[in-house]
Amino acid sequence: MKQYGSVSVVLALGLALGALIWFTGDDDTPSRPSGEPRGVPVEAVQVEQRDLTQRARFSGSLMAATQVGIAPRITGRLDYLHVDLGDVVESGEILAELDDEEVRQELAQVRAELLVARASTNEAEAARNAAERRLNRTRELREQRVASESELEAAETELQAERARLELAQAQVSQREAAVRAAEIRLGYSRIRADRVADGATRLVAERLADPGSIVQANEPILTLVDLDPLRGVVFATEREYATLQRGQTVLLRSDAHPDETFEGRIARIAPVFREDSRQARIEIEIPNPDHRLRPGMFVDARVITGAREQVTTVPAGALLERNGTRGVFRLERDDDRYRARFVEVTTGVRDGEWVEVRDPDLDGRVVTLGRHLLTDGTPVQVTDEPAVTAERTP
Repeated sequence: MKQYGSVSVVLALGLALGALIWFTGDDDTPSRPSGEPRGVPVEAVQVEQRDLTQRARFSGSLMAATQVGIAPRITGRLDYLHVDLGDVVESGEILAELDDEEVRQELAQVRAELLVARASTNEAEAARNAAERRLNRTRELREQRVASESELEAAETELQAERARLELAQAQVSQREAAVRAAEIRLGYSRIRADRVADGATRLVAERLADPGSIVQANEPILTLVDLDPLRGVVFATEREYATLQRGQTVLLRSDAHPDETFEGRIARIAPVFREDSRQARIEIEIPNPDHRLRPGMFVDARVITGAREQVTTVPAGALLERNGTRGVFRLERDDDRYRARFVEVTTGVRDGEWVEVRDPDLDGRVVTLGRHLLTDGTPVQVTDEPAVTAERTP
């Protein structure tokens, strides 16, 4: 037990000696006045004049600027589907075909009815011509007092009836012609084509919603087509950010799919209202995508350049801190042979990366960036990267 007690005494003496050396310094360091604390080790950075760019940052997703659902206009069985997921579609290209047997039969029937109607028209026209000749002869005979007045009236009535019959036959022809055109249109609807594509645009199949052999309903989409250039980026801005945005502003975008690349777009549309549930407004960004490297549905990080400041006073963001509800920095002040940290209240402005504008006061010198949370106003500090101070303090 005595042996363990001796060891404890030795350890206690060693710790006391180490503490004494730490607080008094080595032999080369001049002694400090009694009771003055050792300087807190800190790192400091020079206040700089810099050009800053103000940016607002958003997260959002990409959408196709144009998305078209392809649907048949008539109900029928899907016989052929000529495109698949990811295929490029040309303007007017046949994408799918429906079973057209029933429509073709309908077209044949109305064409036959049209032939009958035209034959009836020819017959009615011949009867009208005959009635006109009989009326002319009856008028001649009446002038010669051979025909009676009643015979003349009968001939005139017959001509009017034949004319009405001809008009009816002609109307029936028009009706059958319209039925033929409708049947031809329905037959055309059995071939589903791509809508007109703008010059230079590329449209691809984004979704395939039906398979051959299935019964598809009129106006029920079977394919979805998208344009990939340009794309539309959608982000949402808060009330504070909204005030800094306007149409035409440059937007820099990054995607996880291409982490080393930056894509450029411009704000195209700004919603005039805020959503009640989130208090945010929709912002749409137009993004050129000629090489199709970006795709709809991708997540993007967007940064909007909202302003620029030239040659303003700046400090590192790491120098700022809050004390008693006041934002400020610790500025180094020289006090004889050492530095002291003085708390300076500041008004900040634009932030660009790791640098923040100081609008007030007119700040210069150096500010503490590491160790600032250990400081109070007037605390002595030791700048770890300041060899000149150490040299001055060495006899």
